[in-house]
Amino acid sequence: MKRCAVMLIVVFLLLPLTGCWDRRELNELAIAVGLGIDKVGERYRVTAQVVQPSEVATSKGSAGYSTPVTTYRASGVTIFEAIRKMTTISPRKIYAAHLRVVVIGEELAREGIAEALDLLSRDYELRMDFYVIVAKETKAEDLLELLTPLDKIPASKIYNSIQVSEKAWAPVSAVTLDMFIRDYESKGKNPVLSGIKATGNEEKGKQKSNVEKLQPDARLRNNGLAVFRYDKLIGWLSEEQSKGYNYIVNRVKSTVGHVPCPSGDGNIALEIIHSKSRMKTEVRNGKPKLTVDLRVEENVGEVMCQADLTEKSVIDALEREAEQSLRDIIERTIKTGQEKFHCDFFGFGEALHRSNLRVWKQMENDWEEHFVDASITVNAKVVIKRTGTVDNSFIVDKER
Repeated sequence: MKRCAVMLIVVFLLLPLTGCWDRRELNELAIAVGLGIDKVGERYRVTAQVVQPSEVATSKGSAGYSTPVTTYRASGVTIFEAIRKMTTISPRKIYAAHLRVVVIGEELAREGIAEALDLLSRDYELRMDFYVIVAKETKAEDLLELLTPLDKIPASKIYNSIQVSEKAWAPVSAVTLDMFIRDYESKGKNPVLSGIKATGNEEKGKQKSNVEKLQPDARLRNNGLAVFRYDKLIGWLSEEQSKGYNYIVNRVKSTVGHVPCPSGDGNIALEIIHSKSRMKTEVRNGKPKLTVDLRVEENVGEVMCQADLTEKSVIDALEREAEQSLRDIIERTIKTGQEKFHCDFFGFGEALHRSNLRVWKQMENDWEEHFVDASITVNAKVVIKRTGTVDNSFIVDKER
């Protein structure tokens, strides 16, 4: 009896060691790195950009015979059905755990994308670190078929270019699915997504020859920010407005701007090396007042005029010009939200919610109307830290 009990315990202990019951081998999966979602009539049209491992792993110097990725496309009443339907043309099941980007066609974005994103937030296989972007003036399926130089996999190119541009230029915003859902559910902030656009000849861009030229026939380019009211696209921000948005929401890591020389002849380029902003909302006499406090540290990057940077008065003048330039950009961006979109996509409503819950409860249901009538105050402080490896340009030295 004791021996039977011991054997039974041993059997139970062995059960967890039987291996991965739900394992799937790599040669059984089609690894999707990009997903495109469009709407055609009443049906969703889904495009999956799938890696071809044999081509991606091609050794240096050898010539591949195919493209590094291929696309599969299917339509369905739901996105889940469309993805499963791809098995009728794909020899492997689509595996989306390694998604880099999800591209939404502009037509679908204007109709509303909440339903389209439900599967992506619900499926246990998917991670939430992929970027959601909008295909500007085109369909998602067309963008995912373009081949890109430098990065073999187009979805990786899109993902990396968003990261690099956000860190070095600042007119884009890397938004993951969970970030979009958070803003969508908030009553004090509407979502914003980065846009991407094809430039050049799209049809030639789908051919392998596009990556075999010094100047490709077509390229993918980050193109401003898409503004949403809840889940519907209502318009686009220009490059300057997109940069202004990132200043307001404290997402500028580095960028470059310019101001006129104190002499009025030529320009001086300034590199932002640190930016810190804080937005506040207060209510006076029943009317909201929006305030943005911005502090920026900059370096002189380029001098295209006669300017003596050893003089403190010159540096002070440059700082004042930079402060005024930033104030103008931010004020114009906020007014665009008030006058063009009638929509708070900055999060001033969230700021009011944090600072004064009682007042927010009174304005919550019609906050957009209050936002449109709100006054704006922008406080900018610029400090120029360094002038580079030289004080004055050789242009000044030559004139002397």
